[in-house]
This record gives sequence, C-alpha cells and structure tokens, in this order.
Amino acid sequence: MVEDRTARDAQWAAERDVDVPREHVGDVYAEAFLGAAENVSASGALVDVFDSFVDDMLDPFPQFEEVLASRLISHEEKLGILDRVLGPRVPVLFLNFLKVVSRHDRLDCLRAIHRQAHVLYDKLRNRVPVELTTPVEIDDALAQRVADKLRELIGGEPVVSRRTDPDLIGGAVVRVGDTVYDGSIAASLEAARKQMIERSVHEIQSRRDRFRNPAGN
Repeated sequence: MVEDRTARDAQWAAERDVDVPREHVGDVYAEAFLGAAENVSASGALVDVFDSFVDDMLDPFPQFEEVLASRLISHEEKLGILDRVLGPRVPVLFLNFLKVVSRHDRLDCLRAIHRQAHVLYDKLRNRVPVELTTPVEIDDALAQRVADKLRELIGGEPVVSRRTDPDLIGGAVVRVGDTVYDGSIAASLEAARKQMIERSVHEIQSRRDRFRNPAGN
C-alpha cells in the first residue's frame, strides 16, 4: 500500500537523519513523498497540493507552522490538529504523508521537504530550472524565445524564472544550476577583443610605416 511504503521510507529517514543538515532530511522525505505519489500517477497534482499548503497555510499563518514544528506538542495532538485543519481540504494521501512526518518528529522540515520535492519532480520530468536576469522586465514572448534557445543547449525542458537587476547594463544573465551565461559580460569581452585586435593592427601598421620611411619623409 502507498501509506505503508511512505511509512517505511520515513522510518528509514528517521533512523538516519540524526544530526544531518535539514536539506538532506528534506531530500529523503521528498523522495518518499514523490515515491508514494508516483504509485498513483499523481505526483504533479500532489506537488501542487504541497504548493497550496505552503502558500495558503504556512506563509500566512506562521503560528500554525510553529505549532507543527514544536517539540513541546505531542504527535497525538498534532494528528488532531492536522485532521481538523486539513482533513476537509487536502487529499488523503497528502494528509497521511504529513502524519508520517509528524510521527517521526520532522514537521519542522516541511519547507525543506517542499523545496526538495520540486527539485526531484523537475528531475523526474527532465525539467531544468533557469533563472533569467534582465535590466528591465521582459514579456512572456521574449522569455519563451529564450527558453526555446536554451532547450537544446541544456538537454531538457527549461523552466524559466525571471528577475530584474537595474544595475545590469545591457544583455541578460542566464543561470542554469552552477553555470552562468552572462550576455552582458560576453558583449563586453567581445568589444575588448575587437579593440585589442584594432590596436594591434594599428601598431603593426605604424611600425611598417616607420620601417619604410625611417627618416620620417
């Protein structure tokens, strides 16, 4: 059963997650979450549910997040809270997953689990996060053209997030993981290269002229 598999994965995580970075905890539980979702071909829908849970419950109600994360509140009390607050609003699979996380006292890692769920989901779907930075806002059509050009380069489906940086002079900066394609710097380097070539040609020509006319006549 899906719930049994999730529980086994979470137990494995709980036994190994002592004194490890929270992001690693998130990665282990996110893998269990997506593994359970894949069993019912609902990974995309459940990731959307997770998004809504963060956007509609954790972000606007920080006290609720603090209650879930608190070590002073028992697992049984948290189960009651989850049932009352989320029971009518979320799929049973998602609610059961939260209960498993609670059972192993890891509800303080919900945001890390959420982040890593997106990372793993993108990998499963061969989606590549791309950050596009421009001096001013660009429209959807231009962002799509950038995505089209990147698709073959990165070997996957680019998921473009846009940001602006007024200090960026011309061009655009595209970040794919740890790789940065800086259009403005590339343009500057190209201009410098041309300037160096022109200067070298000028110097060669001057020397040739002096050689041909050493007396300056």
